[in-house]
Amino acid sequence: MDLPGAKDIASRFTRYVEELVSVIGHADRAGPFRDYCTGLVMPGERKSVEPMAAITAPGRTAAQHQSLLHFVGQGAWLDDDVLTKVRQMVLPQMTRNGPIEAWIIDDTGIPKKGQHSVGVSHQYCGQLGKQANCQVAVTLSLANRHASLPVAYQLYLPKAWAEDDDRRAKVGVPEEITFKTKPQIALEQIRWACEAGLAGNMALVDAGYGHDSKLRAGITELGKRYVAGIQPQTLVWKPGKRPSRASKKGHRAAPDTISVKDLALGLRRKAWHIIQWREGSNEWLSSRFARVRVHVASERPGKPTKEWLLIEWPEGEKEPTKYFLSTLPSSITFRDLVDAAKLRWRIERDYQELKQEVGLGHYEGRGWRGFHHHATMCIAAYGFLVSERETIPPSGPRPTARLPQLAVPDSYRPRGSSLAA
Repeated sequence: MDLPGAKDIASRFTRYVEELVSVIGHADRAGPFRDYCTGLVMPGERKSVEPMAAITAPGRTAAQHQSLLHFVGQGAWLDDDVLTKVRQMVLPQMTRNGPIEAWIIDDTGIPKKGQHSVGVSHQYCGQLGKQANCQVAVTLSLANRHASLPVAYQLYLPKAWAEDDDRRAKVGVPEEITFKTKPQIALEQIRWACEAGLAGNMALVDAGYGHDSKLRAGITELGKRYVAGIQPQTLVWKPGKRPSRASKKGHRAAPDTISVKDLALGLRRKAWHIIQWREGSNEWLSSRFARVRVHVASERPGKPTKEWLLIEWPEGEKEPTKYFLSTLPSSITFRDLVDAAKLRWRIERDYQELKQEVGLGHYEGRGWRGFHHHATMCIAAYGFLVSERETIPPSGPRPTARLPQLAVPDSYRPRGSSLAA
């Protein structure tokens, strides 16, 4: 049985793309923009330029390949303009069943074999779960219980790249781009979101970002609350001990501090509770948690303020598995605190669908502009899929794409496909 409105999906997609076309400037970009966006949402093993050219123009693949390659790699249209338009169209659909609740900061790794693509380096790749040759992009997503949407996306440029003028010139890194750590990029994205007036009052970050006290302080200074993953060795003042003002050596030299792991291991049995939270559309999950009000031991000047330390220790595990600091109100319920921390799971779905459904990691060009243009187009395509999902009743099936499949020659095999060997 067809879903309500399924017959109109092609016309809705056409209207969506035409709205985006209105902000890319020169009329000559309209055709390639439509085709690129169409190629990203069509079924296919690869969403790089060549296979998308075969999908969108099977009778003139070579010419289409050059057109799309120039559009994404050299086109002078602005990513910010397209992403702004995507927000304007998608957020009303996302918030039909509830407001934006959080800004989720994370990064995504894109494995690469060569050494010449912009920003590629041997570094931690979340997709592979280990150190590997990859590019890493820092992103900010707006999220609620029903959906999420990336609204900022920037490549992390390792110091070796940032300080190499020859490599920068070859891939077109803009002059204003200097070396910044991933937490510094994240804080810039949060500051931009504040200046843009985007909805949401809570930032969620994992331990890779939450360990950075400057990022946490920056979020607070911008008037936002946070739930931040932290490392087990993070120091806090022992409960009942009064923090003093920072000395030259900082609080870390104080004898009355304790790691959050040691604090957790010393908690009484009655401090631990099984808390259930909502994750996904159908399944309820639960785990064992404890929470304590603590002062974080910091080297930043001034008296630290109290915040929540949330600890997860699943039954059957030898020790706690996750730790969070949060500046959410002291009056928040235990379940709501856990629920807020667990909302970060939405970013995992973002990345999974951006990579598997619309080919975020399939771009084969080497340049800065092309890398970001491709990501912008992927976010635009993903935004349409998010909008479509939000029109489907909660009890209905939620496919990511239902556009009619375009004809491709049976003999065509894209480069990079396992079938092309």
